[in-house]
Amino acid sequence: MKKRRTTKRPWDATPVACNMKPPIFGRRLSAADAAFLYLERKEIPLCIACVCVFDQAIPFDEFVANIDSKLHFVPRYLQIAVSPPFDIGYPNWEDDPHFDIRRHIFPVTVEAPGGETELQALAGRLFTQVMDRRKPLWEIFVVDGLKGGQGALIVRIHHALADGVAGASLIKVMLDPTPEGSHAVPKPRVPPRMPAAAEHSLAEAICSAVHSSLENLIAAEEGILDFTQGLLSDRMQNGLQELACLLPEVAAPTPRLPFNKPCTGDRLFCWAEFDFAEVQAIRATIGCKVNDVILTVLTRALVLYVKMHGQPVDHRLLRVICPVSVRREDQQESLGNQITFLPVVLPMDVPDPMEMLRAVASRTATMKSTRAAELVAIAAAWLGSAPPPLQKLFWYGLPAIMFPVPLFNIICTNVPGSPTTLYSVGRRMIASYPQVPTGYELGVGVAAQSYDGKLCFGLTADSEAAPDVTRLRDFIQVSFHELCQAAGVKKAKVEKVKVEKVKVEQPARRTAAARTARKPHSKAAVPAPARAAKPTPSPVPEEVKQAVQRTAPARTARKPQPKVAVPGPAPAEQAAPAPVPEEVRQAVQRIAPARNPRKPQPKVAAPPPAPPAEAAPTPVAEEVKKPTHRATPARTEGKPEMKAAAPLPAPSPEAVPTSVPEEVGELIAV
Repeated sequence: MKKRRTTKRPWDATPVACNMKPPIFGRRLSAADAAFLYLERKEIPLCIACVCVFDQAIPFDEFVANIDSKLHFVPRYLQIAVSPPFDIGYPNWEDDPHFDIRRHIFPVTVEAPGGETELQALAGRLFTQVMDRRKPLWEIFVVDGLKGGQGALIVRIHHALADGVAGASLIKVMLDPTPEGSHAVPKPRVPPRMPAAAEHSLAEAICSAVHSSLENLIAAEEGILDFTQGLLSDRMQNGLQELACLLPEVAAPTPRLPFNKPCTGDRLFCWAEFDFAEVQAIRATIGCKVNDVILTVLTRALVLYVKMHGQPVDHRLLRVICPVSVRREDQQESLGNQITFLPVVLPMDVPDPMEMLRAVASRTATMKSTRAAELVAIAAAWLGSAPPPLQKLFWYGLPAIMFPVPLFNIICTNVPGSPTTLYSVGRRMIASYPQVPTGYELGVGVAAQSYDGKLCFGLTADSEAAPDVTRLRDFIQVSFHELCQAAGVKKAKVEKVKVEKVKVEQPARRTAAARTARKPHSKAAVPAPARAAKPTPSPVPEEVKQAVQRTAPARTARKPQPKVAVPGPAPAEQAAPAPVPEEVRQAVQRIAPARNPRKPQPKVAAPPPAPPAEAAPTPVAEEVKKPTHRATPARTEGKPEMKAAAPLPAPSPEAVPTSVPEEVGELIAV
């Protein structure tokens, strides 16, 4: 008997969808899935999405045929949500008897000139729409008309159908790791699926509601027991001690930031991308997580955004909610929502980027060690144990409740993407920008996704709450490059970002530093001690040192004063220098005889040095006398010029330093 071939074909012969496991499906929606259906309205469109950019335009008909050949791998894409009678239980997924793929894939042309700004505007208009629940809850828009002959796909999936992790898995079904396997494959011949019996009777709906409530109640009790056992672990004990130090921050009310306003439903969308290798390099500096780097960049960008709106950031906190997947290893291919949320409170008044990164890493580690996300999951399970009609009433009425302070400021999610390049109908995908839904009083939502060596940020904003979301995008780019500079990554490219930062809001310390840089004559910039420490080319006799000290003690004592200068713009020949003792002149002639012929000494008789107690200070110019005119007002009035015949004084400790001939000054400088 001939044996069958069991080896798998290579990637270039078999599409990725043919070798992947079929996703795990459940017919009844979970409490979390149903909550997204109950909560959605015009002001809160709840669809996860992404904008995929390709290197070439995508042919529409070929792409439709490609997706149609793979839909049998994802039966959920062929089903609609049907509610039971009187909404007594959760909705069920049932096959759409009128399914037509042309109702889900649409061609669209971007406005001229077809740049990045026009593509972002198109994505914002599409994200504003609420999906029609009379058909399966997914849509794909094939975009053409982009610059450079590029193409794009805008994919929308309702949050009740999948969360971020499941949505990324669904997108992988449509794409392939090789251009050869990214084309349409023959559809297998399968018998038509028999539609499942719908729970049309009231008794069946009540039984389903009771069953789901008991499931959530058991899940909540299991979570409590597991959390109680974890209290005895060393990690939990250390986490509770760290949480006690952060208790004032956790218990503080959430501040209302400029974008924490009621949303209208009109969405704006923009994006940014960074090198994922640089993110990994920053993470390795202190051994934190990639999510910590993302939160640090976002927090510092929000600080600049808040300052731009005229609000202070001192002693203010940022409350971020981070979705966390709770899937087990055997549930990675399952659809639906299996997430919880990790609340994190971050300071906004940490100026140093690396200190901010350490603060973020320590706080996220504390919340993880205390298992805060599990507490949120337990609370959600307790809420899911309530009867489904009460849950629908709660989620439907929640947006109408206006709290005095927001529950949190912003949502930030990080979804791991494909580390390798993906293709569709032979076109290479060069970027994938994720979108997270937002609404209620959350005017801005941020999503990050890694793909093919890049980290792509997607910013969703309400047009009324945050019409200037592009400024926040610019601040994210600035804060990332500042963090790279502080971590010692990509130093050569940081200077370019500094110039761009001048155009946006500047911190006060930057302005002070810029003013200091424009004052080269400030006292801090005079390196007088370093010049005095240099060795002289020739030794100076001891009598010269003593004579110079007797002649100008104040000059040597207060050498770094920048205000001491030769008064007036007149040349040196017009101002007569002060008399110099004979022993100084002779010592200078012995040491530097070549310098004396260039500047002949004035023929002024050198009087013998007078005792220090009987000497009078040498008159100086008016601008030099200003610092000492309070001590000697009678001497400074009416003496704007120096007298050459004045006797040699002995300077006092408070007097202005006596001028010294240039040759002596050169010796001192040497």
